[in-house]
Amino acid sequence: MRAAKKQSRAAQHKAARRDRLNARGKAEVTVTFRHCDPTEALRLYGERKLTQVAMSLKRACTVHLILSVDRHRQCGEVTLKSGRLAVTAQEESRDLYSAIDLLADKVERQLKKHLAKIETRKMRTLSAGELLTAEPGDTARG
Repeated sequence: MRAAKKQSRAAQHKAARRDRLNARGKAEVTVTFRHCDPTEALRLYGERKLTQVAMSLKRACTVHLILSVDRHRQCGEVTLKSGRLAVTAQEESRDLYSAIDLLADKVERQLKKHLAKIETRKMRTLSAGELLTAEPGDTARG
């Protein structure tokens, strides 16, 4: 009976881990067109580019892409929200495809910078006892 409990507990942990991994990087992308004709190709291109960017996050996120046209200016704006994190970017270009590319690059740079800051916060410094017992030339962690 105890072995059956362990198997079911292990199966539960495995299922929970699979669900977490499947939810990782899930992005709900909404595309809004302003002052231009909504094309399916633009919408799919924007969704594909921004879901690739969202894969670097550990939790699900919502992405709102706004594409607008003012005479000869094609503008794009992105808002990415995941938990307490909110990233925004604006770009202007000659065509909407290049504006989407520029937006994806800008948001990706912002997310990399944010994730690097989180990783540096996670690094533990030496405690006072470790500093006192360490040899004089061996203060760097390795």
